[in-house]
Order: sequence, then structure tokens, then C-alpha cells
Amino acid sequence: MNHLFSCLKRYRKEAILSPLFKLLEAGMELLVPLVVKAILNEGIGSGKMYIVHAFLVLAAFAVAGLGFALTAQYFAAKAAVGTGAELRSRLFAKMQSFSFTQIDEMGASSMLTRMTSDVEKTQTGINMTLRLLLRSPIVVFGATAMAFVVDAGSAYVFLGLIPILAIAVFAVMAVCIPKYRKVQEDLDGVYLSARENLTGARVIRAFRLEEKESDAFSKKSDRLRRAQERVGRAAAVTGPLTFALVNAAVVLLIGVGALRVDGGAIAQGDVVALYSYLALILVELVKFANLIVTVSKAVSSAKRIGAVLDMAEEPQTTATVPAEEPKDGAAAFAFEDVVFTYAGAGAPALQHVSLSAGRGETVGILGGTGSGKSTLVKLLPRFYEATEGRVTVAGQDVRAVPAERLRARIGYVPQKTVLFTGTIAENLRWGNPSATDEELMRAVELAQAADVVEGKGGLSAPVEQEGRNLSGGQRQRLAIARALVKKPEILILDDSASALDYATDARLRAALRTLDCTVLVVSQRVASVMHADRILLLDEGHVADSGTHAELLARSPLYREIYASQTEVRS
Repeated sequence: MNHLFSCLKRYRKEAILSPLFKLLEAGMELLVPLVVKAILNEGIGSGKMYIVHAFLVLAAFAVAGLGFALTAQYFAAKAAVGTGAELRSRLFAKMQSFSFTQIDEMGASSMLTRMTSDVEKTQTGINMTLRLLLRSPIVVFGATAMAFVVDAGSAYVFLGLIPILAIAVFAVMAVCIPKYRKVQEDLDGVYLSARENLTGARVIRAFRLEEKESDAFSKKSDRLRRAQERVGRAAAVTGPLTFALVNAAVVLLIGVGALRVDGGAIAQGDVVALYSYLALILVELVKFANLIVTVSKAVSSAKRIGAVLDMAEEPQTTATVPAEEPKDGAAAFAFEDVVFTYAGAGAPALQHVSLSAGRGETVGILGGTGSGKSTLVKLLPRFYEATEGRVTVAGQDVRAVPAERLRARIGYVPQKTVLFTGTIAENLRWGNPSATDEELMRAVELAQAADVVEGKGGLSAPVEQEGRNLSGGQRQRLAIARALVKKPEILILDDSASALDYATDARLRAALRTLDCTVLVVSQRVASVMHADRILLLDEGHVADSGTHAELLARSPLYREIYASQTEVRS
């Protein structure tokens, strides 16, 4: 809740003015029964002018109350919307700082739920709280006090009613809050299922599993429905219970009032005023009961948001070991006896891997699926941090370099190509926001993507969401060009030419050899790494062998097997 209050601080003025104007509106409402009482007790026998003046007073109260209510609503909405926007911004910024491990553990659907549904519920709770949290209790206690002003003998009914109602409302609240948390968790599951099905729609249809996926989604949706029904049943008790208790009080009040009128203690107008105050209490308690339900949802959502905001930042964003000076003549990068285990995994993904490369060298990493190739290169820019051993860049431990500085020196092209909505130029300038068109085209030519740019109409050609208006090979070449625009010291190509034909792949490799940077190529193709200065052969997280293409052909049975299988396929 601390995060919620810190966001609300920016709207301190609105958060004070909204309840204040609501209290002024409440004051108008509390005075109305007294005017009605005067009309009934004194006005009817005092002539037309008395009644006209009384009605003018009532009209003035109504206009003033409307003005106060609208002003209060404006300030409450401004504070709620502004706080919601700030929470959403903080969540987005926080998620940007998450490590890959944290992203893996939380999941995209859960993060989306917090940024949408949870923020919306919190925003609604703020709005309702500012409008009603003070107003409803003030009206209830104010009406009770005014009832004593009208007739103390009858007003004791009010004193008996309020504690009973308070106990009932807070009991319902205590039951509802944990249930709302469960509803939001089930909503995460529904979002996840919908997201997976939208992303994998082609695969689902190719395997004719629409019915199976629909059934699975229905089960998750039914689980959410049942959770909502459970909390709905608990919350639904509040309104009827409030009505029942207040109506019982009305019956008692009218009975007591009738006896006191018959005994001459009070006039009929006093009974009407007392009933009006009791009716006012009923309306406010119903509002307050609804507020409790809304606040229960908001509190649950705010706690979920707070749990994300309280998570530690990605350890890799800051230096975690003492700073070191770059060493002249040191390897461009080095892995020193590196072991890495994913969070929650039963066995290491990498075991005692050592590898180094000098400035300008090209290193290939070859291995089958699941051998640890992509995992290894993700340790270099500290997407993950080695469990044991050391990873260095220019002789510096990567843990001693803030991530922003480290990643500025590394160009990374992932396995799954990611392009963003915009133009080709805008996507390429992710590598260097100040790059000129000439620099962009130079990178495009090196990446063998000149025909892509020309075919689409130039650098200003649009790129649709996730680059869906481009083929897989076109996306890969533009992603490589984006990394080259950065002019990195180390270029990592993580199986990022898998969609290219052999001729284009060969031209790309030849172009990369002209670069003044260290290149790290991950591939399952021998052809993609055979011209590298050194090839690291991985097998199930272990280093099976390393050397040049000729050396590995001569001594490694595994390498010869891979080479022979791919050569036979090509021939």
C-alpha cells in the first residue's frame, strides 16, 4: 500500500478537496429533514409565504449540493486517474528492470493482469474512497446526532442500529478480501490461455486442436466463474443484510414515534424528520456496503501491484562485484569454468565451460537442441548471471560493469527475431538513435538486407506488429542490421540466420569477416561456423571439443557425425 500512497501524494490537493466538497454536500442533506419538519409542524398553519420561503431554502440546498457533488467528483476522478496512470508507469518501468529469471517466473499474462485489471480496480477503489469513505460515516453519525436534536427519546433506535451494521459490514469485508485475491489469480490463468492461443493459432489449427484448446479454456473460465460466484455470494449478503437491519429499525422507530406523538411528547413533523434521517442512513449504508466491496477488490489488487513493485531489481543492472579497469591485451571476452543453472531447474544447463576470443576473432558455437548454446551467450550481456565461474569482457568481470555500459558494447541478435511497429528506419535506430540514413544503409548492406529495404519501399517503409508483413528471413536480416548499426565491440548472432538460404548465409558470413569486432556465432549448421577462428562444440551443457573446422574433423567423432549428416542432406 506504500506505493499506492506515494503515487497519490502527487494529487494531495485533489485527495483533500474531494472529501471536503462531499462533506459540504452531506451537510446540505442533513439540513433538509429539519426544513421538512418545520414545514409540517409550523408552516402548514402559518400561511403560504412561510411554505414558499421553506421551499426556496430546499431548492438552494439542492443546487448547492449538486455543485458540491460535481466538484467532488471532478477532484476524485482526477486523483484516481492520475494515480492509476502513475501506478501503471511504475509497473512498466519495474518490469523493464526484471531479470530474465524474474520474467520467466512471473509470466507475461500475470504482468498484463497487474497493468490492466489490477490497476483499473485500484483506480476505481480510489475514486469511490475519496467520494464516500468520509461522507458515508459522517452522514450516518450526523444523521444520528440530528435525530437526537429532533427527539432524544426516539433517537436511541439509531444508537442500537449502527454498531450492529458496522459488525456485519466488516465481517463481510474480512471474508471477501482473500476471495478477491483468488479471483485475480484465476484471471491470470484465463489471460495466459487466451494469449497462448492467439499467439499459436496457426499451430493449433495445423494440429486440429481447436476443440481441445476450447475445452481447456472453458475449464479455466469456469474456475474463474466459480471463484467470482463465491465472492459474489459473500458480497451480495451486504446489501440485503443492510436493508433488513435498517427496515427493522424503521419499524421500531415508527412504533416508538407513534407512541410519543400520541403522548404529546413530539409532533408529527418530528416523526417524519426522524424517518428521513433513518432513510438517509439506509442510503448511505448501502453506498458504504458497495464501497466496502469495491475497496476489498482495490486492496487485493493494490497488494498484487505492490508485490511486483517490491521485487528486487534485476541484480545484473548494477555492479555486484568491485569495479575493475579494462586490461590491455586481454581477451575480447572469456568464459572461465562457467556453470549455470536455471532457477528451479534440477540440473545445470552449462557445466564447467571455458572459452575465450581475441579482438576481431570469430567464434562459432555448435551443438544440438538443448546443448546450452543460447544459454551460454546470454551470460555475456548478463541476461543471466553465471552460477559458478566468471565471465569477462576486455578482462573485466561482467558483474563489475553496470548493465547499461556492458550492453552498449555488445550487439545481440536473438533466436526469435523481434521487430516493433513503426518503420524500418525506426527499428534500425534502436541500435543507434542518432545514426544517419547512410549508416543505416551500410548496416543493411552488410546484413544482406538491401533487397528487403528496396522491395518494401525504402527505410521509411512500415513494419507491422512483430514484423508480420515480413518473412522470417527478412526479419532476421533486419535484426542483424539493427545490431550492426550499434557498431558493437562484440556481435552475438544467436542462431539468427536459421531462416536464410545457404547462399545468403554465405554472403552474410563473408561480410561479417570485414567487421572490426569480435563475432560470436551460435548455430546448428556446420556451414555457418566452419570458417570461424575457433569452434566450441557443446553436448548437453558440456564442452565436447573445441578447435578449428579442420581440427575437429580430424579428432571429434561428434563433429564428424554432424558434418556428415548435414553434408549428405545438402547433397
